[in-house]
Amino acid sequence: MGAITSAELNFLVFCYLQESGFVHAAFTLGYEAGLHKGGIDGNVVPPGALITVVQKGLQYIELEANTDENDEEAEKDFALLEPLEIITKDVEELQRIVEKTKRERLQIDLDKDKGKEKECIIEEHEHRLAGERERERHGKEKDKEREKDRTERYKVEEKEKEREKQHIERIDKFKHEEDSLASGGPTPMDVSTTPHEILSADVTALEGHSSEVFPCAWSPAGSLLASGSGDSTARIWTIPDGPCGSIQPSPASVHVLKKIKGRTNEKSKDVTTLDWNGEGTLLATGSYDGQARIWSRDGELKQTLFKHKGPIFSLKWNRKGDCLLSGSVDKTAIVWDTKTWECKQQYEFHSAPTLDVDWRNNSSFATCSNDNMIYFCKIGDPHPVKTFSGHQKEVNAIKWDPTGSLLASCSDDCTAKIWSVKQDKCVYDFKEHSKEVYTIRWSPTGPGTSNPNQQLLLASASFDSSIKLWEVEQGHLLYSLAGHVQPVLFCGI
Repeated sequence: MGAITSAELNFLVFCYLQESGFVHAAFTLGYEAGLHKGGIDGNVVPPGALITVVQKGLQYIELEANTDENDEEAEKDFALLEPLEIITKDVEELQRIVEKTKRERLQIDLDKDKGKEKECIIEEHEHRLAGERERERHGKEKDKEREKDRTERYKVEEKEKEREKQHIERIDKFKHEEDSLASGGPTPMDVSTTPHEILSADVTALEGHSSEVFPCAWSPAGSLLASGSGDSTARIWTIPDGPCGSIQPSPASVHVLKKIKGRTNEKSKDVTTLDWNGEGTLLATGSYDGQARIWSRDGELKQTLFKHKGPIFSLKWNRKGDCLLSGSVDKTAIVWDTKTWECKQQYEFHSAPTLDVDWRNNSSFATCSNDNMIYFCKIGDPHPVKTFSGHQKEVNAIKWDPTGSLLASCSDDCTAKIWSVKQDKCVYDFKEHSKEVYTIRWSPTGPGTSNPNQQLLLASASFDSSIKLWEVEQGHLLYSLAGHVQPVLFCGI
């Protein structure tokens, strides 16, 4: 490449001065330098030529300073040097400046790389911890699944053992029955599992109530039948002698028990429960107004008992007849003295309505409730003698067996249970019903009855439309009577 001459440089300066407006300075330079003698054609020199030459020179010097013997190529941008440095310093100094700047930039790049590497290490560590936590979580879930499988297998094994046990017990029972027959022991009851429909021609209809009839009870002293209804009345029917049928020689006479005073509405006086005393001379009725009423067999109101603060759901005389027991929605049970007709003792153990009560003997009884509990109580004792806990829903009814040694209960949890005062847990837990069990009855057989040589049975009636008969010596289901198509609310043996 050729070098620029002094004449050419002077001409470029001359053009720069003219273009910049320094006319006098340009004339003086042109005259003293003798530019008119140089033969340079000003038409080929572009405007701003001096600036362009200077800029290209600076770029060349910077390029030279950025390039040494070991460099294969120069930096793509020349921001390592300032213009003043290029003008005032030689190439070696510029190269040292460039080298220093490169080292500084390299150090910055290294620091950045270390920071990125550290971030990568931290990210990798966190990722590893997350993986370990995830594996630990999966391990716990697998442990739970294995434990669940073990539990399920254990339940299946227990059910199989229970079935085998019941099978063996059933075989033992049959053997026991055969031995009993051979030795003159208790004989099984003759039960027909074929439904026997009662024809309308064999039915006597007692008409008079104007609403649904809830309870009814035969008098132990004669052919008197008491009934209670949602029409706020109770009735005592005298059933004529002879077979039942639609054609009667004389209609049944009736006493309507409706001498009920008070300001409450008629619906609050629905008769919900009733019970005869042992002699059949007095009838006790309970109603929604929370009052118990005592009637003679002729329908005369003898006494009204005020103490409960809610509907009465159960009334029972003891065998001696000197006490009357009542259970109410107000969560209490009351023992009434039938001589003075005053409250002898009020029991406040339940946390929900008392649904049923039943005497064990003349001085002790049991109560059950919506709170799933059963309490065994004695007159004069301020606390329950025993608590039976096992039902999972409200206990609808309870009944002592003829000897007073076993207590049967039934519940909305679809079970019937048998309890003994000698142990805390139930003796038998009958789970064959598929819906709520509403009522239970013992057979009038076995020890303590007029049929001591026959086996004792328990009947349970359910909303699943069936009645089941249970043998209570071994706790087996004997018969399932499934002729009904609607819930069974009452049964008797």
